[in-house]
Amino acid sequence: MSRSAHPAGPRHADVLPEGHYTAPAEDLNALDPKVWAHTVGRDADGVVTVGGITVTQLAEEYGTPAYILDEADFRDRARAWRTAFGTDADVFYAGKAFLSRAVVRWLDEEGLNLDVCSGGELATALAAGMPAERIAFHGNNKSPEEIERAVRAGVGRIVLDSFQEIVRVAHLAQSLGKRQRVQIRITVGVEAHTHEFIATAHEDQKFGIPLAGGQAAEAVRRALQLDGLEVIGIHSHIGSQIFDMSGFEVAAHRVVGLLKDIRDEHGVELPEIDLGGGLGIAYTSDDDPREPHEIAKALTEIVTRECESARLATPRISVEPGRAIVGPTAFTLYEVGTVKPLDGLRTYVSVDGGMSDNIRTALYDAEYSVALVSRTSDAEPMLVRVVGKHCESGDIVVKDAFLPGDLAPGDLLAVPATGAYCRSMASNYNHVLRPPVVSVRDGAARVIVRRETEEDLLRLDVG
Repeated sequence: MSRSAHPAGPRHADVLPEGHYTAPAEDLNALDPKVWAHTVGRDADGVVTVGGITVTQLAEEYGTPAYILDEADFRDRARAWRTAFGTDADVFYAGKAFLSRAVVRWLDEEGLNLDVCSGGELATALAAGMPAERIAFHGNNKSPEEIERAVRAGVGRIVLDSFQEIVRVAHLAQSLGKRQRVQIRITVGVEAHTHEFIATAHEDQKFGIPLAGGQAAEAVRRALQLDGLEVIGIHSHIGSQIFDMSGFEVAAHRVVGLLKDIRDEHGVELPEIDLGGGLGIAYTSDDDPREPHEIAKALTEIVTRECESARLATPRISVEPGRAIVGPTAFTLYEVGTVKPLDGLRTYVSVDGGMSDNIRTALYDAEYSVALVSRTSDAEPMLVRVVGKHCESGDIVVKDAFLPGDLAPGDLLAVPATGAYCRSMASNYNHVLRPPVVSVRDGAARVIVRRETEEDLLRLDVG
């Protein structure tokens, strides 16, 4: 059956029993540019295109589900961050959002640095040719083997996360005859307005050394005394998916206060300050993220003002956008398998992926948009829940959305803003194969991370 000419599908009431949901006024065929990559649009037949290629072509060639990544959009966003901060600051792409060798090469070509937080991410960065001096190595429990590899490779900085790690890195560096550049990660007690699991600056969590009680000052004191370390700055990260800049203002005030105390006690002005990442993106039309130039201006002004007040030279600023670069550049392409109306409630639309390719809805109660992309429709809207194929009632991709009432098996749906964390956190739950990442640009498509096969699964099963 042609994907462009489905018969009318089932329909049901658009209002939940609570009466909270009514049919939307907006055109369901419209694509909000806030949540889609820059080159996404519809062709004359109503089929969504990206990078000059239709989603039907992509589905036929690469199958579904698949992550479709707009390379031009990725490069544009990376370049916007680099331009916004200029040459007097450093932009480290947070590799945990999504990393592959192709992405590393794009970052290198666009002049960004790279933040990694595991041996695997470090291996990917080095294999793709990222200069080691432009790599920062994070993590709250780096193994001795990971630390040794990072020091041997000559990474530009290791972010120290605990008192034990201060000693561990210093010992390994000294045993290798090196002096490793480090930053000390502190928690500043800022309450970021985000999900509990991704807020990282309050004291009761696993990252960093608390500023409270003098612990951060003691960490600096010890690190400055060790020959294997060159302390270049302080690192702070207050959370993820943040829209409000006020948290960064409080964090900068407290970090600069620590820099002042370090100067007064040790006679040393540390030359760098890293404010982390965590800037939010638009997952739905209700989200309103800031542009990179606005963020750069705000952060620079905050740090400059605080340093002037403390009579300190303004340190070099570093930031670590990950989601803010790659998140909007990709969408996940699915095929509808079943459409199950529940009278008076909603319609359950099952797709051929689910929580194995996007765990964020189940893990963080994340909200996403969704669109019918293989055709347009003038049918009345229906309230749907897009769910996956896994044997799990929490296997939800999009909790509540409106889609055309004639939606039917074989239609293609796309969930935008899935470039960050979806592939990185993907699993083989129910032995489902992880999807490929397909890069598109200027009318050409190529696989940059291939689809898993059953042979891949069985190869690891040595029983």
